[in-house]
Amino acid sequence: MLLPFGKKKTTAPAAGVPGLVEGFSIEVMPRTAAKVEDFRALLPAGTRIYIAHIDGTPIEEMVETARRLSGDGFTVMPHFPARIIADAATLEDWIARYQGEAGIREALVLAGGVPQPKGDFHSSMQLLETGLFDKAGFTRLHVAGHPEGNRDIDADGSSRLVDEAAQWKQAFSERTEAEMAMVTQFLFEGQPLVDWIARLRAIGVHLPVHAGIAGPAKLQTLIKFAIACGVGASLGVLQKRARDVTKLVMPYTPDDILAELAPHRDVIAGLHVFPLGGIKTAAEYLAGVTEGADAGARQAP
Repeated sequence: MLLPFGKKKTTAPAAGVPGLVEGFSIEVMPRTAAKVEDFRALLPAGTRIYIAHIDGTPIEEMVETARRLSGDGFTVMPHFPARIIADAATLEDWIARYQGEAGIREALVLAGGVPQPKGDFHSSMQLLETGLFDKAGFTRLHVAGHPEGNRDIDADGSSRLVDEAAQWKQAFSERTEAEMAMVTQFLFEGQPLVDWIARLRAIGVHLPVHAGIAGPAKLQTLIKFAIACGVGASLGVLQKRARDVTKLVMPYTPDDILAELAPHRDVIAGLHVFPLGGIKTAAEYLAGVTEGADAGARQAP
């Protein structure tokens, strides 16, 4: 198979990486999904696909994308961004539409990226407190995790409010019948994630953690998204790469962070991929990781 940017992956991945990649989830938006003729030709059957709800996207487009992907046999998890949901009636309507038209029973509940709320909600906790997801019988709820902090929440650069929110979500998970987990913002360095998980456990938060990584993309594209999304200290990995003229024109691939995370598979529940360089590029790269492992095994004495 030809992998991203017309290159074949000829070297076997680092030890443990194929196991880490297995069962990955990935993210799409309605407008990017519309450009993909057949997701079944790109992704393994049953892959969990998150549908990002960007401010301004009509709910009809979100539900239609969910219906299409669910009909193709994928596990679908739409975003519910608190700050763009007008009120509880709107939330209830969205839930009913996803269920009735697409058979959805999963959600990523998050605050959302807009700076000011458009309605009654400003946090994922407020959405969860409505009880509407439980009432509708949602079987799985994911929430956002911030290994490098979040200045929208802790403007002083600390992690106090983020930690308190994580503890609240842990407590909520103990009183809901839905399975809960955290999915993180994308990082470019493994150690901050590992340290963060250890800190969560120390403060009593035991929700499974799905590690967010960026898929292959041009370096300039990643830096733009990283700054816009508030990626923290690990952004330095990209900035250092950008200072190396020999690497500036080369596309980024997540080989290094996957190798860093693989030894910690016991504390990472799964891998979530942000396909910033395109769905096809990310899917081919991930398939190549598995193919590289198989090729390495065949060549071993």
